[in-house]
Amino acid sequence: MSKKPEQSSSATDDLFRQAMQDVTPLPPDNRIHTSPALKKRTLPRSIASQVQQSDDPFSDHGANNIPATSYLRPGLNSMTLRKLRRGNWPVEDVLDLHGDTLEQARATLFRFLQHAVHQHYRCVNIIHGKGWQAGGNEGVLKIHTRHWLPQFPQVLAFSEPPVNAGGGGAVWVLLKVSAD
Repeated sequence: MSKKPEQSSSATDDLFRQAMQDVTPLPPDNRIHTSPALKKRTLPRSIASQVQQSDDPFSDHGANNIPATSYLRPGLNSMTLRKLRRGNWPVEDVLDLHGDTLEQARATLFRFLQHAVHQHYRCVNIIHGKGWQAGGNEGVLKIHTRHWLPQFPQVLAFSEPPVNAGGGGAVWVLLKVSAD
């Protein structure tokens, strides 16, 4: 195999300048500024163990085998849910419930939502996984997480994110921001 002779750096610079002479740079205001990616965060197990049953407002009553794909608190405009689906609110924090038992997930979700409201977060991502069961049923964490979310008073809406952001294994949650 023969190697191509290397051109001198000044010759390649000249070639590059000639190739780029008709190119017009983009104006600065046409550029998209991306925010840094959020790191997945799991609340420490110690927080989940500190929750007492009396602090837990979540009930399992009425949870069926079909998880809701979205929720909108009564009295809100359907445009709110559409904006959430489109990602109009940036995700400010992420909770990953993979590997948790149902009781651990309940406690961790409750504390996470309390923390998010206290931090004035508007939108959070909760990853529960798909958790397929035998017989084609949905995962227990997926069903219960989506059943518990409407029971938290500051949850205004939730929706499945697009496939590239978790799809059916996650849920974007829109929270009420208090005016403290």
